[in-house]
Amino acid sequence: MNMKAKRINRLSPSILAADFNILGEQIAKVAEAGAEFLHFDVMDGVFVPSISFGMPVLKSIRSKTDLFLDVHLMVTEPIRYIKEFADSGADLITVHYEACKDVKATLKAIHDAGKKAGLSIKPATPVSVIEEFLGDVDLVLIMSVEPGFGGQKFLPDALSRISETRALFEKTGKSPLLEVDGGITLQNVAEVLAAGADTIVAGSAVFRGDIIKQVKDFEKILKKRA
Repeated sequence: MNMKAKRINRLSPSILAADFNILGEQIAKVAEAGAEFLHFDVMDGVFVPSISFGMPVLKSIRSKTDLFLDVHLMVTEPIRYIKEFADSGADLITVHYEACKDVKATLKAIHDAGKKAGLSIKPATPVSVIEEFLGDVDLVLIMSVEPGFGGQKFLPDALSRISETRALFEKTGKSPLLEVDGGITLQNVAEVLAAGADTIVAGSAVFRGDIIKQVKDFEKILKKRA
């Protein structure tokens, strides 16, 4: 992505907030409304307190949709599972800086599996830690809540962290996607974009209510702020 080019903003609806009784229908609505990404949160009950879902669910989704599958591994030592998630249909695999003994080796494993690689940090982790990895990633994910639970409120400090990350991209001449996840709604998404984000994860704000309307409402703001 050329930093001087017009920024492309994207919505990545998180199925963590979806109704799994009708998951296929809801994913179809997300696609119909114009979203191109789908966010898939994997939690192991160790790195974060909750347990979510894994490879079988991802494989099932992959067989039914052409959406770009944005897989976020909130698991300890994710390098153990890269091949399995790649084989199950992930397009991009994001791992946590805090969860990896060897971050570079983990990112290399993702690329070696033929997938795009992302790196995420928790709210208390200094943004500066990502600088040495910017040549190894396609996406940086700034968490705007503590990872592990859906439905949390956006942490205001995240705005300065997003701006700091964008400044780091400009300083180093690197231009991965800048994704933000946690507590984003139609009421605060413009602020998040203004701070420098280009890829927005939203769960409850998409899946709780009229999915098609809410995706379209997000897309209007995303296009206006591009």
